[in-house]
Amino acid sequence: MTNPPGAQGDPSSGPGEPRSDRWSDLGRPPLNSTSLRRALIREGGLWSSLDVLPVIDSTNTDLAGRADRLSEGAVLVAEEQRAGRGRLDRIWTAPARSGLFFSVLLKPGEVPVERWGWLPLLTGVAVATGLSRAAGVDTALKWPNDLLVTVGGQERKAGGILAERAGADGVVIGIGINVSLREDELPVPAAGSLLLAGAVTTDRDPLLRAVLRSLEEWYGRWRAAGGDPSASGLQETYAAGCATLGRKVRAELPGDRSVVGEAVAVDGDGRLVLATEDGVQEPVGAGDIVHLRPA
Repeated sequence: MTNPPGAQGDPSSGPGEPRSDRWSDLGRPPLNSTSLRRALIREGGLWSSLDVLPVIDSTNTDLAGRADRLSEGAVLVAEEQRAGRGRLDRIWTAPARSGLFFSVLLKPGEVPVERWGWLPLLTGVAVATGLSRAAGVDTALKWPNDLLVTVGGQERKAGGILAERAGADGVVIGIGINVSLREDELPVPAAGSLLLAGAVTTDRDPLLRAVLRSLEEWYGRWRAAGGDPSASGLQETYAAGCATLGRKVRAELPGDRSVVGEAVAVDGDGRLVLATEDGVQEPVGAGDIVHLRPA
């Protein structure tokens, strides 16, 4: 997830809050939690609660700590995170209100636990679909959890996903998306944003609604199929949008081991299958993937 510096306000704050704190960056207004709840929370739907906080250490940590007391479908959004985390405990910095930084709680009890590994891939498909609809930006997926956009003909990372077990029967999925970052605000040259990719809007309210509606749709389809990635259409859709497939890559694995090969498939367990120069097809279930050759 993210760790953007600089606290800002939230529209649910009390009337005593100084306007200068809430609206100090008019190009990045706070999210409207009331309208988001009205649009997303409905009887029979997935989303059960939605809170927008002005500042928090980590949405994932907070939601995971309360998972056993919360209903499935809780959504926690932060305008600023002070200790956000990505995979491998990496930190992702971004200015306050320049992106979408949020976590959701899912409890797919009827799905076999061995299929829960598809949840971060499912989330990637849902985010890419939602952003395509709402922002008009094509978002590619880098296995297993990165969201890529094209800026000036180059692929750049504009988002990430972190899934963690939470409580007795839950999974918290954290999502970070760079929305309005300008070139001079990027934490590293390889980073990007929806703005730099030519998004038709950087209004975060409709973007968040689109992503959560897409996630609800894909999660419902996957859950109805018992978590079967093929029957739900998830495996095929993920492969179609995965920028890693067809490339020569290096997989940096636990234990300081690495494997180089062509990424040829995502198997039924969500693992990336590499065809090595030795003629071996090696599935990779966890690790860092480095793209070595353009698609």
